[in-house]
Amino acid sequence: MGDPELLNDDRLGRALDAIAPHLDEITGSIAAQAICEFGIDTATLHWDMTSMSLTGAFAPDDQDPDYPVVAYGHPKDRRVDLKQIQAGLGISADGAIPLLATAISGQTGEITQVVSAIARFQKTADVKRFLMTGDSKLVSYDNLTALSGAQVEFIAPLAASATDPAVFAALDPATAERVEHVPLRVADRPTMDHPDYRVLEDTHTLTGKRKSDPPITVRRVLVHSPGNALAQAKARDKRLAKAREDLDKLTRLAGGRYYPTRDKISAKIGVISAKRRVADCLRTHIADGSNGKPALTWHFDQDVLDTQAKADGWYALITNQDPAKADAADVFLAHKGQPRVERRYSELKGPLAVAPVFLHGNKRIAALLHVLMLALLVYSLIERQVRRALERDGSPDGRMTGLYPDNRRERPTARMIFYHLGELDLATGPASDPPQLLHITRGVQLHLLDLLEISST
Repeated sequence: MGDPELLNDDRLGRALDAIAPHLDEITGSIAAQAICEFGIDTATLHWDMTSMSLTGAFAPDDQDPDYPVVAYGHPKDRRVDLKQIQAGLGISADGAIPLLATAISGQTGEITQVVSAIARFQKTADVKRFLMTGDSKLVSYDNLTALSGAQVEFIAPLAASATDPAVFAALDPATAERVEHVPLRVADRPTMDHPDYRVLEDTHTLTGKRKSDPPITVRRVLVHSPGNALAQAKARDKRLAKAREDLDKLTRLAGGRYYPTRDKISAKIGVISAKRRVADCLRTHIADGSNGKPALTWHFDQDVLDTQAKADGWYALITNQDPAKADAADVFLAHKGQPRVERRYSELKGPLAVAPVFLHGNKRIAALLHVLMLALLVYSLIERQVRRALERDGSPDGRMTGLYPDNRRERPTARMIFYHLGELDLATGPASDPPQLLHITRGVQLHLLDLLEISST
C-alpha cells in the first residue's frame, strides 16, 4: 500500500501544481462524465457564489496572474480584515449535483460572472438551452441581455430596493393564486401549519446605461409568504425598539457635553439611522431650547410604517420564460430549489473542509478549491443515488429509518451516509481477489450498501 508518511504537504503542493494548468478541463470532463453515467437532468441550473476568507499577506506581486487572485472583497462571513477567494457553483435541480464549479478572484463582483458561467455550462453539459436560477446578483441589464442572446431562460429575485413598498402594499394576498408547496421542514406538521404561498403576475422593465440600449421587459411574479411576513414584522419591531432606545438617549444628551452642537447631534442621528435601518421612517427636528442649547425631537412616520406592514411577506421574481411553458406558480416552484446551492456550500465548508494547509500561492489555492468541489460532486452523487434507490424501492418521500437513534424516518443526507459507512474498513488482498468490507455491525450499514449497490463481500 506504500508508506503513508510520503503523503505530506510537499507532495500535496506538487500535485496541486501539476493539475493547476488543467483545472477547467479536469472538472468539466468529470462533470460531463457524471451527467452521462448517472443520467443527470441538466434542464435547470441553480447558480450562486460564495467567499472563503484566508489568512496571510498574499501580496499582489507574489501572485500568479494566470489564476484567481487572493484579494479584499465583500466577504460573506464579514471578515473584512481578511483577503478572500471566491467560488462559483452551479448545481442541477436533479439531486443538487454540482456540475459547474470555478474559483474566482476575491475582488470580482458576482454580477460579472454570469456570462462566463453560461458558456461553461453549455460546454460541460453539451446543452444549448436550459433554465438558470440565481439570486438578485443575476439581475442586470447586461446579464439579462446575454441570457436572452444565449437562448437561456432565467429566474431571479429582484433586489428589495427595486420595487417600491407601495406597490406591494397595494396588493391583496386573498386575490392571488394559491400555490401548493409544502417545504420538507414542515411536511410532518399539521396541515394548518403549512405555509400559504400566493402569487400574482405583471411585468418589469429594465433599462441600460446608454440611451441607445433598448428596454427589456420581462415577466414579474409577485410572491406572498406568510412566514416571511411574520419574520419581517418581528425584525422591524426589533429595529424600531433599538432605534427608539438610542434616540431617547440622544434626546437626553442633546446640548450636553457629548453633543453640544447641531452638527454633533445630526451626525449621531445619521449613525443611529444607518445602524438601525430606520432612515425611511425616522423624522427629526433640532431646535434651540429655552436655555439656548440645541434640543432634539423625533418620531417615526406612521404612514411609512403602515405601508411597510402591508408590504410584509411580498417579494418579486423576474423571468423570461414563456407563460405557456411556465405559469406564475411554476416560476415560484422552480426558484424554490435555489437554497440547495447554499446547502452545498455549507457542506463544502463543513463536512468536506480539510485540515488547515499553508499554500504558498494563489495557483495552489485555486487547484485545492477545485479538488474540494470534485469531492463535493462525489459526495452529492452518493446522496442522490441513495435517495433515488429509496424511491425506486417504494418510498415516495425518499425517507428511511435507522439513521438516528430514535429510528425516525428521515431523508438520508450524504453526511449521515458517510457517518454510518465511515466506520467500515476495506480489506484488500491479491489483485485477483476483490476487496472486502469489514466491521459491519448495524443493519443500517447493510441497507445503505444495498441502496448504493455495493456488495459487502
